Amino acid sequence: MKIDDAVKRETKYIAIGSVILSVLMESIFLIAHHWSYTVILGNLLGIIAAVGNFFLMGLTVQSAVGLEQKDASAKMKASQTLRMFMLFAIAILGVLAPCFNILAVLISLFFPRIVIMCRSFFLNKEEGKKENDGGENVE
Repeated sequence: MKIDDAVKRETKYIAIGSVILSVLMESIFLIAHHWSYTVILGNLLGIIAAVGNFFLMGLTVQSAVGLEQKDASAKMKASQTLRMFMLFAIAILGVLAPCFNILAVLISLFFPRIVIMCRSFFLNKEEGKKENDGGENVE
């Protein structure tokens, strides 16, 4: 199966945003004097899981596009269930294994949601600017 360019582009966007948030989180741990190698490992585990989850969701959406609504809905529901189990298992691993910082793992799992929320916020502001620019008279 060929990976659609939109899936690649959006996954790349989520990965870059997650890395930026990771640097911010690592900085906060460093400033608070709670930084150690476990923070980096937990951060990496969380980011790989979260971005991987987003990528798998994109692949599922890509493959469900050509299906009938009932089949596509069932496929999406099954994918979501399996991906949530995967994230839950990774979170449990991050909590139980002493080589991972618990907070770093759990916080990193939310980075894609934060990136998506920020993107939609900025896109809405840009759309509002375009509407205002188009509706104003310069004269």
